Amino acid sequence: MDYAGPQKRIAMTCRIEGCPGEYEASTIMHTVWHKGQVVVIDHVPVDVCSLCGDALLKPDTVRKIEGLLQK
Repeated sequence: MDYAGPQKRIAMTCRIEGCPGEYEASTIMHTVWHKGQVVVIDHVPVDVCSLCGDALLKPDTVRKIEGLLQK
C-alpha cells in the first residue's frame, strides 16, 4: 500500500489533548484479529504524531485493508 503519489501535505497538529506534535507520513505494521486469526499487514501508510506516536489511517487505506480481509 502506498500513497497515491507526491502531494503537497498540510501539517496537522495532533488530536490528542495537550500534545503539541504534528502528524508526519510514515508506514506501520498493522495487526488485526479477523475470523479467529491474527492478520499482519506490513507497510501500511499512516500519519503518525512526531511526539506521542498517535497514528491515523486515511479512510481509503481502511477500505483497502477491509478489501484485503474479504479476499
